[in-house]
Amino acid sequence: MPTIFFHCPKLNEDQKREAVDKMAQIGSDITGIRKEAFVVYLEEKDPENVGVGGVMLKDKYAQNS
Repeated sequence: MPTIFFHCPKLNEDQKREAVDKMAQIGSDITGIRKEAFVVYLEEKDPENVGVGGVMLKDKYAQNS
């Protein structure tokens, strides 16, 4: 059973459904494994708890506004 973990910002219900559907479809297209076999975990992350390139996202966005 292939598994996809997607770390993402907060999503609404429609976005979650779309993400799960599209990720399973892409995984299927790449591997040839049927879409229904894929398990997709959405792991929502608060931007205040994420850093990129040594900078907290909340600080990075504050600098660009």
